[in-house]
Amino acid sequence: MNAVTTVDIAGGPRERGRTHGRALADRLRAFLDDGLARLDHLTDRSIDLDSVRGTVEAHRDAVAEALPDLAEEVDGLAEGAGIDRDEAWLLQLRREILGYSRVTAGDCTTYASVRGRPVLAQTVDLNGGLDDQIAVLAVSGPRHRSLVLSFAGLLGYLGVNDAGVAVGLNLVIGGTWRPGVPPYLAIRHALDTADDVDHAVAILCGLDLASSRSFTVCGGGRAVCVEALGEERRLIEGPELVHANHFLHADLTARDEINVFAKNSSKRRLDAVLAAGIPDADDVAAHHRLLSGRPINVPDNGDLRRERTVAAVVLRPDTGRLRLWPGDPATAKEHVWTLE
Repeated sequence: MNAVTTVDIAGGPRERGRTHGRALADRLRAFLDDGLARLDHLTDRSIDLDSVRGTVEAHRDAVAEALPDLAEEVDGLAEGAGIDRDEAWLLQLRREILGYSRVTAGDCTTYASVRGRPVLAQTVDLNGGLDDQIAVLAVSGPRHRSLVLSFAGLLGYLGVNDAGVAVGLNLVIGGTWRPGVPPYLAIRHALDTADDVDHAVAILCGLDLASSRSFTVCGGGRAVCVEALGEERRLIEGPELVHANHFLHADLTARDEINVFAKNSSKRRLDAVLAAGIPDADDVAAHHRLLSGRPINVPDNGDLRRERTVAAVVLRPDTGRLRLWPGDPATAKEHVWTLE
């Protein structure tokens, strides 16, 4: 991939959504027409829009209550892209509608360090071949500006804001997934509003999330992992943190639903980062080598249902910089954005 779409979004919530939708309208409509956002390609059960409207509505109501600005932004996305309102919401909820599988080949390896200048980096491992759906959103939010990596119309995924806060994430599997705030929207809200790491952690702990995740928050000399399982939150803090796809906090490990083979893969990736050591924040080449090498870089085996690495990112909360290798990071061109 030699180009990544950048979308500058500003104004009120509905206008931000309309701008986003207009910029990606053709691509989003084509994606939705591809087996309903490729969900049909990823499951044995038939999925059509009518069959998931009830699920979409339940999540939409939860988001509208907790984060009304972002709920309005999703509605604006539908207007701008010329798609059904429920289709715009489905784009925010693909992971929750698909549900979780205990078998996962990858699904992100994240690390953060504040031993020197702060840095947060990760691979993004997804199924469905979503490297053709990457965009970077330059958001002027209600409180802060941010750079947000997005896939297929998502309002949020991971990113960095102008208050010096970076947020990444990992899938962890457990508990009962239920109507609530999708973790990607929780991250966007944190980037829109958090003034520091403490504030971001409080936001992520305070929202009623739809599904289990681990969030890594970095900036201002602190790095914190927030592991979320149902209504429970557990924090892990240190000058260096590494997370893959199994729970690390002792209170949650017994309820981890990842199967043994996937857990071994997760541990191998985590151990590979620990063995290599987290590079200095300014050593871009070393970060790229680590993120693009095996086993952290999960290759494409040709099966659309299997997760593979579709991007690698290095975030610098101190400089407001997002560095991206879209697609397979071993062969991708580097792209850089910096908050003014």
